[in-house]
Amino acid sequence: MPDLGELNNPLVIAAFEGWNDAAEAATGAVDHLIDEWDAELIAEVDPEDYYDFQVNRPSVGFDETGERELTWPTTRVYVARPDGAGRDVLLIRGIEPNMRWRGFCNELLAMVDDADAQLVVVLGALLADSPHTRPIPVSATTTDAELATAWSLEPSKYEGPTGITGVFSDACSSLGIPSVSVWAAIPHYIAGSPCPKATLALLGKIEALTDLAIPEGDLPEMARAWQRGADELSEEDPEVAEYVQSLEEQRDTTDLPEASGDAIAAEFERYLRRRNTDRPDN
Repeated sequence: MPDLGELNNPLVIAAFEGWNDAAEAATGAVDHLIDEWDAELIAEVDPEDYYDFQVNRPSVGFDETGERELTWPTTRVYVARPDGAGRDVLLIRGIEPNMRWRGFCNELLAMVDDADAQLVVVLGALLADSPHTRPIPVSATTTDAELATAWSLEPSKYEGPTGITGVFSDACSSLGIPSVSVWAAIPHYIAGSPCPKATLALLGKIEALTDLAIPEGDLPEMARAWQRGADELSEEDPEVAEYVQSLEEQRDTTDLPEASGDAIAAEFERYLRRRNTDRPDN
């Protein structure tokens, strides 16, 4: 187990490639945080124990010196110390394992426990009947009664097959570590490419729940480019346009008004936190 040193009230944010990661939105969020916070790699899971290399193959490339390098698919743990956050963040960026899921979760949670982390946020993304012309729906659930009350979260009502995110969250609960599952719903008819709009929505939910000021970097412009591409797809295909219109009508019928007083106030607070973080003298 790596020596994590002294961490300040660490928060854990985890995402895994695979079944739980539609349009790479969840892992995209963790990748963004690793880059923006200049996170330090502190541990790698031994892939030999958990991955089938005929399913998740190693890749060959070249390192910074031009030497040929073999990279094995695995799950990695990073530590970030965001300026002015008042806490450190452990970032788990992984791949859904092909075997020994319980051992995999136990290995990761041993590090979480060693860091004395008090909260785990698990990110996921799924395909849904969601129109690309509306904000990406993001839900947050927990099995922890105190968190549910403090953050007004609902318990998950899902029943059926689950991925590593569900197993990892259950393992957290078994060890008494509070966890929150945050999921983005991706428009299924344009899910073939990364969805920065959904990644941005996930990060916004993390920011709203934890009060962390998360720098957005290039994500807003990437999300606008994605939106333009989705609009063009809809405009070029009458059947898609008709389908999107039906989804819009369903969404508008069931949704509460987006611009409520509480929503505006929360968005303004997020803006102030980001502005203070992005100042050069901070």
